[in-house]
Amino acid sequence: MKRSRFSPRFWSDRRGVAAIEFAIVAPVLVVMMFGMIIYGGWFWMAHSVQSLATEAARTAIAGLDPTEREQLARAFVTSQAPSMGLDTQKTTVEIQADPNVIRVNVAYDIRQHPLMALSGLVPSPPRIIRRTATVRLGGY
Repeated sequence: MKRSRFSPRFWSDRRGVAAIEFAIVAPVLVVMMFGMIIYGGWFWMAHSVQSLATEAARTAIAGLDPTEREQLARAFVTSQAPSMGLDTQKTTVEIQADPNVIRVNVAYDIRQHPLMALSGLVPSPPRIIRRTATVRLGGY
């Protein structure tokens, strides 16, 4: 009969178990934490872009013709993007105005955002956030 090199005391000793469990669980927790930070920031920026598009479309209603509506929407985006934490240089605005509908499309490029530096650890969200807001003019 072969004797075990480890004494019975070795098998019953519980010291260090917490450290081993932590070593197994910690990488998963760290990846989950980074995922929450990245996606939380992305959702915050996506919500800001949607708010910007919605308010720009509402502002454009005041215009008397399509040209003035476009000017009002662009001016709103330019003036309000910084207050929503967005860089105006990375924001693209496209306005489609016809006699019945005003549609404002806002795209925001987040490729150079510091938050995206962490995105290599988890599947990353889209690098360009695109949101649209539509307002009907009369005819409800």
